[in-house]
Amino acid sequence: MNKVLIINASARKERSLSRYMTNVFVETWQTKYPDDNIIYRDVAQEPIPHVTEKWIAGAFTPAAARTAENIEALKISDQLIAELKEANIIVLGSPMYNWSVPSALKAYIDQVLRVNETVLVSKDNPKNPYTGLLKEKKVYLLMVRGNNGYGFGEYYEHMDFQSNYLRTVSLLWELKI
Repeated sequence: MNKVLIINASARKERSLSRYMTNVFVETWQTKYPDDNIIYRDVAQEPIPHVTEKWIAGAFTPAAARTAENIEALKISDQLIAELKEANIIVLGSPMYNWSVPSALKAYIDQVLRVNETVLVSKDNPKNPYTGLLKEKKVYLLMVRGNNGYGFGEYYEHMDFQSNYLRTVSLLWELKI
């Protein structure tokens, strides 16, 4: 039995194409795998806090040396990372806002893209210093835009910062896209 994490990032509840796509995904998935556990994370409707100086201090302090303040600053990040680690399948529904991802999704990614938790950084390999720690998971990126022309070879391709960013984050975690 799989644990499927559905992440919605659209500020819209109604008329959201990315939410529509995640709903269709879930319906289709449950038809094929009815025993799988579906978990929802709505980063737009349940906002994730942005990274702060206290968060940074906690994240870069070894776990054994963290103070109560460090632990508190990382509390939400730890919960979100645990949720990601428990999932076998990750489905991300994201609209494009202003040529990139919604700020709510960026805040989520900032909370879960953490050194020694979801990614390792090695100074020994400057050409490829990142090793993802979320292995053996499959990710589905369901990305939508309100306009045409952002695809490969199209006239607005150079303005699409959503697709490459989300693919890069997924690859950094070593998720299978």
